[in-house]
Amino acid sequence: MKTIHFKTNINCANCVARVTPFLNKKEGILSWSVDIESSDKLLTVETSHLTAEDIVKTIKRTGFEAEAM
Repeated sequence: MKTIHFKTNINCANCVARVTPFLNKKEGILSWSVDIESSDKLLTVETSHLTAEDIVKTIKRTGFEAEAM
């Protein structure tokens, strides 16, 4: 298992609600969270085998941006 951190533009509870179904359904994501209080809007993902690029593509499909840190 590995943990990957991303800087995002997911900045409110409604934004989190929009990405939730995509991240919950993505095979390989064991858990995730977004700290909307941090200046970087930090997304933390625990994954068994996905790459940072896989997760960025998933986030982009939701209309948001993510950049691996």
